[in-house]
Amino acid sequence: MGFVGGIVVLVCVFGGFVLHGGNMRVINQPTEFLIIGGAAIGGFITANPIPIMKLTVQKAIHALIGKGPSKAEYLELLQLLFQLFQIFRKDGPQAVERHIEEPEKSEIFKQYPSFLKNHHAVDFLCDTMKITLSADLSQYDVDDLLTGDIKAAHTEEHMASHALGQIGEALPGLGIVAAVLGVVITMGILDQGTEAIGGAVASALVGTFLGVLACYGFVNPITSKMNNDIEQEGRYLEVIKAALIALQRGSPPLVCVEFARRTILPNERPTFSEVDAAAKGAKKAA
Repeated sequence: MGFVGGIVVLVCVFGGFVLHGGNMRVINQPTEFLIIGGAAIGGFITANPIPIMKLTVQKAIHALIGKGPSKAEYLELLQLLFQLFQIFRKDGPQAVERHIEEPEKSEIFKQYPSFLKNHHAVDFLCDTMKITLSADLSQYDVDDLLTGDIKAAHTEEHMASHALGQIGEALPGLGIVAAVLGVVITMGILDQGTEAIGGAVASALVGTFLGVLACYGFVNPITSKMNNDIEQEGRYLEVIKAALIALQRGSPPLVCVEFARRTILPNERPTFSEVDAAAKGAKKAA
């Protein structure tokens, strides 16, 4: 829904400008866009390594067109966890191992496409189960392992949002740079009459306007949305973490899933009855 907010900003700002008698041709200043946009992109390239630049672009696009996990996706995740843990309890580690070794080929994982497309979550679950099946780890070891994984992912993702945030902070200043250059040009045409001077001053002011609008109307809100997305993705992993720790503690599958369910925010959390019905469906599938 992020792009909808951007459309609202554009319609209201420029619509109000036109309704107030403004001429949109005055706003069309390609050189101002070049100065502000080029300086912002150049600073972004200077400040960040290539992996962070790529991640920033990916996260920004997701902030505009993507969404966080829904209640249905959480329910699907809980059903998958129950089915895996049920097989582990009934048939032993070997029965689960063939599914977690190649999840993209597993008949179980194929039933849950929303989970399977989340590559980080797939690795998070499968890699953890691989190590817990092959090594004698306590529930505290698993807790530390998963906490470190989540922290590392968040650190990288927050570096991307910070990189975009720095651009947002710079844009008003870069708008002033463009405006100052416009004033310099204006000083060179003082002998050309009031009409030419007025046009040059208007062009210069557009630079300040564009820098401030880009910062507060677009870049800063996208940065905030990126941070919200990071927290939502982290909560999805926390659900898996709660279930895996409960499994390592020796809890039955349904109890593991209940531990996981309680970590979901109330507005996204499936009810106990919904999870119970999904678990019964998973039992039949198993």
